[in-house]
Amino acid sequence: MVFLGVSQGVLSQTYTLSGEVKDDTAAAIPFASVFLLATTDSTLVKGTSADENGFFAIDGITEGLYFLKASYIGQTSENLTLDIIKDVKIGALMIAQSSQVLDEVVVTAGRPVVERKVDRLVFNVENTVLSQSSSWEILQQTPGVISMQDELQIRNQAATIYINDRKVQLSSEEVRNLLENYQGENIKSIEVLSNPPARYDAEGGPVLNIVTSNNISLGYKGNINTRYTQGVFAKYNIGTSHFYKTEKLNLNASYSFAPRKVFKDVESITNFNDDTGIFSRWETDFDQTNRFETHNIGLVLDYTFDDRNELSLTSNAQLSPERTYDYFQDTRIENGQGTLDSTFTTASFLDETKNNISADLTFKHTFEEKGSLTLNGHYTHFDLQRSQEVNSDYFLPSGDFIRDFDFFTNARQDIEIGTAQLDYSTLFGTVSFESGIKASFIDSQSKLDFFDLNNGQVPVAELSDDYLYDEQVYAGYFSLSKDWEKWSLKAGLRAEQTESSGNSVALSTINELSYFELFPTLYVLHNVNENHSFAFDYSRKLTRPRYEDLNPFRTFVNENLFFDGNPNLLPNFSNNFNLNYTLKQEFFFDFYYRDNGNYISTLTFQNNENQTLRDVTQNVLESTSYGFDFNYGKSITNNWYLYSYISIFHEDETFLALESNNVPARNEFDGFYADLTNYLTLSKDGTLKGELGLTYLSGFLQGSSIQAETTNLTFGLRKSFWKRRALVSLAVNDILGKANGRVTSKYLNQDNNFLAIPETQYVRFGFTYNFGNYRLEDNDREIDKIERERLSSEE
Repeated sequence: MVFLGVSQGVLSQTYTLSGEVKDDTAAAIPFASVFLLATTDSTLVKGTSADENGFFAIDGITEGLYFLKASYIGQTSENLTLDIIKDVKIGALMIAQSSQVLDEVVVTAGRPVVERKVDRLVFNVENTVLSQSSSWEILQQTPGVISMQDELQIRNQAATIYINDRKVQLSSEEVRNLLENYQGENIKSIEVLSNPPARYDAEGGPVLNIVTSNNISLGYKGNINTRYTQGVFAKYNIGTSHFYKTEKLNLNASYSFAPRKVFKDVESITNFNDDTGIFSRWETDFDQTNRFETHNIGLVLDYTFDDRNELSLTSNAQLSPERTYDYFQDTRIENGQGTLDSTFTTASFLDETKNNISADLTFKHTFEEKGSLTLNGHYTHFDLQRSQEVNSDYFLPSGDFIRDFDFFTNARQDIEIGTAQLDYSTLFGTVSFESGIKASFIDSQSKLDFFDLNNGQVPVAELSDDYLYDEQVYAGYFSLSKDWEKWSLKAGLRAEQTESSGNSVALSTINELSYFELFPTLYVLHNVNENHSFAFDYSRKLTRPRYEDLNPFRTFVNENLFFDGNPNLLPNFSNNFNLNYTLKQEFFFDFYYRDNGNYISTLTFQNNENQTLRDVTQNVLESTSYGFDFNYGKSITNNWYLYSYISIFHEDETFLALESNNVPARNEFDGFYADLTNYLTLSKDGTLKGELGLTYLSGFLQGSSIQAETTNLTFGLRKSFWKRRALVSLAVNDILGKANGRVTSKYLNQDNNFLAIPETQYVRFGFTYNFGNYRLEDNDREIDKIERERLSSEE
């Protein structure tokens, strides 16, 4: 195999490095963490912890150049460069304590929150007020991320969530449920990759990578945590996690329980028109109350056989045994002159059970001289059962009953996902080389039975179906990178062969696809001097349809409002370009252009003749995006860090107007986005921190619609006490009540809009208590396969 065709040479001799860790008063620092890093990319080679007297020793080091550093509760020593050719005793590594009092965990110095790297933006959240938020809330406040209708987007593209470079393969709703119960204190940083390199799957667009801390110290720690949120309804969640490490074993177990009652109010207006103008106006008030209980169970087991072999098992279960969705709709229908014509009400009751269980097994072998080989296997089981009953009653303006329309549906979906992946990395002189292969197998079975209740319970064959979908993806990639004095270059190529088949039993149709595609990536960085640098990157990416969107089912809210699946959806390919200029490592300027191709978009169409409104997911005819981003972050004082992000952007889509004689229609928008956030240390001992943020979005393109401007003012406090064993937090969101904007679709014969108001305005209190060796950093992580992201999603 090409990935194994590198000779490892003869066995090399290993050496021991020893020393001690002291502070600037020459006092020993017990149990400090000590890291040996590769000079090529600063990756961790080995690590240990000092003993109670500050002494440490690292064995099994091969000949070469390394960085050595020590850290203790947020403070680190300077990097010490070592050329290991024999056993080395270095004396003392010094950690300055002038800005911290270790026993009380006092931090008075300003800490950089944002840093720019060649292929990503890094948002550091450790030791900020955000660390007491949930992971979902942290992602919502990450620079460059826009939260639109509960979806996280970067430059008008849905973001793919990774944890420690491994993809969270869940639907958008499940990702939110997972991250709302994933504690922010486990997070070191968020990496924003608007143009991910070749080692990431070609599918998925921009990436948000959650980086957690690696464990160094031995021992046990645990915590219990709870959050109380007051929005329209009160909510709470409670969780606990436990971590234990020996010389060879890392074990982490976690559980959280989150019963929730969620409210959303939607106001919509549809103007049905003909050649003479508006002949009917429908004004609807739509109230949605969701109740569900979610159990999140996680298990992580890492076992180190020796210095060169380790095994990792990660298992997650998200169980929702009882979920209910209650909808009540009140619609007022006027004629073209504004006179009330009729009204109708709709009551919809939906019950569902959803389970998502996954397991991930990884074996890694590190070669004695250089390089590593990693083998990964993954399995996911997803099942959904849902029943829905809808009752609509129609009335005259006088209130007299006209008629009713009632129906009932039963639905089920079962999805099995399996993947296998092999990755190899090494060095050829000063050139880093990575390569890998991956195979994915997806089996999806969906069933929908529709019953008319107006005359008993009568099956409706034309609205019922069984849909069978199978997909296999075979991929391989390689990438090369090299650094010079002023230049850095990274290039890669990924190849994917896809085979898929969709079978609609009711329609007696089978849609088959087979395609081979190449996905190149390129990164170039030029450091002119210490104050100026330029970077350019390019990538070709892929977006596959969600399994839910491929189902040819019609899902009803009522007889006039429904969603149509589209089994004819095709994958979409995009080309992404980005040019960056960095000034003094403080000012970051990005110019980007993206050819979105036949972008997969959900579009709303009104049928003026039948007076219906439907959502359809289709491939648009063409789509482009371009813009300018500016980032700036600086410590104004020792206690005040200011971060600002500004984006000026253009979005356009040309799509087929299905209810306007199938003519091409173009929708475009020029917008402005700004984020201004202040991170504050509010006490002399550094245990009280605050955060005040303001975001503004002038508008946004959503398929055939435009969302109006939004403003979100947020405030947070975080207090640690009992020597960091306990933390309390307060967060207030959408203080001004302007975080939601009206969405309008108006072109040709289309004229409709809606304003959705979920519970964005809330006050949240959090409490965490740490016990055991609470300074221990954990190995908490989640499963990350990209195939899981295309699972069905409902709100």
